[in-house]
Amino acid sequence: MAVPNYTYLKLKMLGLDRVITIGTSFQRAYECEVECCDHAAAIITFGELVAIRKEVTEEAPNPKKPTRSFEPAEGSKEVLIDPSSPEGKVMRIGTALSSK
Repeated sequence: MAVPNYTYLKLKMLGLDRVITIGTSFQRAYECEVECCDHAAAIITFGELVAIRKEVTEEAPNPKKPTRSFEPAEGSKEVLIDPSSPEGKVMRIGTALSSK
């Protein structure tokens, strides 16, 4: 077993005939702490991703089920996109909108 001492940045463990002490710097301790936090966040994110995937697959639509056609909302009208174009493409806009 190893015993970390964060105050002195030392790791002490029992050796065959003496205590083995490993030291480090504040910069290295900070880098290890950041790496540990990143690793913990990745584990939590992975768990959340698994839960989201389960929900999505349960709620996934059936591709063999026929889809309904889109029905425009009430209070809308068709307006030509480009009146000079021979294609006659139109778009729907709401009639409750102000003129601005």
